[in-house]
Amino acid sequence: MSAACRADRRPNRTRSRVALLAAGAAVAALVLSACTSGGTSGGAGNTNFVAGKNGVDTAAKGHRTAIPDLSGKTVDGKQLDVRDFKGKVVVLNVWGSWCGPCRAEAANFERVYQDTKDQGVEFVGINTRDAGTGPALAFEKEHGVSYPSLFDPTGKLMLRFKKGTLNPQLIPSTLIIDREGKVAARTLQALSEDNLRKMLDPVLAEK
Repeated sequence: MSAACRADRRPNRTRSRVALLAAGAAVAALVLSACTSGGTSGGAGNTNFVAGKNGVDTAAKGHRTAIPDLSGKTVDGKQLDVRDFKGKVVVLNVWGSWCGPCRAEAANFERVYQDTKDQGVEFVGINTRDAGTGPALAFEKEHGVSYPSLFDPTGKLMLRFKKGTLNPQLIPSTLIIDREGKVAARTLQALSEDNLRKMLDPVLAEK
């Protein structure tokens, strides 16, 4: 083999190693970001929200962003559109059956749902990264979750939120949507019952 051929192959091997390293880094980033109990507020520039020290980011009335189209089939095959709940406060929780923090907070969400559903509050889940509805249904049964969840296996509903807003970025993520259909608060961590109530109550008290 000529020196020229050997010289041609060396850069190819180098490029292959670089491509493999880049792909590995991307996979590692996804693994680290998935199913975590915390995160950053994200966004750049004038985001119109305040990042709280308690891990809850909030936006004042007049500076909130409307939710995107969040509609589709639920895990039990029914049709649901979150915009139909305009006029109510909505607690939107992104979860996966495979996610440890999601399992830890599930009972907390159900208790608060039962306590507030007669006060004009709706709870909606977005089940994501589950390949089928079977694991999601088993999760709901195990943890006694009675409110509906949209089935979003590829995460397309999460991607509809604009960057730099109070968008869900991790699993779990929880958003509080005000009566006008705009995002008032967000957290990127699992919630205790008490912390969920603290996040919900100010929006529920708005007139």
